[in-house]
Amino acid sequence: MATYLIIGASSGIGLATAKLLSEQGHQVIGTYNTTTPENISNVDFHQIDITQENISFDFIPEVIDGIVYCPGSINLLPFARIKPQDFLNDYNLQVVGAVKTIQACVKNLKKGTNPSIIMFSTVAVQQGFNFHTQVASSKGAIEGLTRSLAAELSPTIRVNCIAPSITQTPLAGKLLGSEAKIEANAQRHPLKRIGQPEDIAHMVKFLLSNESLWITGQVLAIDGGMSTIKI
Repeated sequence: MATYLIIGASSGIGLATAKLLSEQGHQVIGTYNTTTPENISNVDFHQIDITQENISFDFIPEVIDGIVYCPGSINLLPFARIKPQDFLNDYNLQVVGAVKTIQACVKNLKKGTNPSIIMFSTVAVQQGFNFHTQVASSKGAIEGLTRSLAAELSPTIRVNCIAPSITQTPLAGKLLGSEAKIEANAQRHPLKRIGQPEDIAHMVKFLLSNESLWITGQVLAIDGGMSTIKI
């Protein structure tokens, strides 16, 4: 069984992934910031604020087999109303946080078995949606980081990115706060439903596993067909 580090494992996709991996018998080292974590077998939680300048990762085992970086934000506003600092705050959380984590843990990861890193983008990077400039800017940087890091860390460590469409998580609560909003968003997708955290967690599990040993540097759309199908 493998040992995985999940940054942001107490909610949403991170939580679904932690549960799925633990059910398979893997050991999960999970972090949380403000969301109180559940008591899950095989999951050891540690509190950190990834936006802080100095973070201790001394709780990481000497050997880990994968990193899943989940922290994100969904701030949808007209461009004229977004302050430059808002862009910086998102970049610090979603990009710099991932950089801090990987730099701190890459030596541990290189000792692992077929190690893998997984980060998250969004369908909005490649599609271009109204009011998505803030979130798409940071997530676009994640896609660039994924490809460049995959080249630099090959052949030892695989690096991939998942780009979901809207998924029913607490982070998307403002956009999916009623049945009418859920249905309206579902109808925008060719598969006519909203993504669930488990839909994404299963892809994370695949990208961590030996079943994906020839996949690296990819941005994989798990989005109900939103990015490729027009019906």
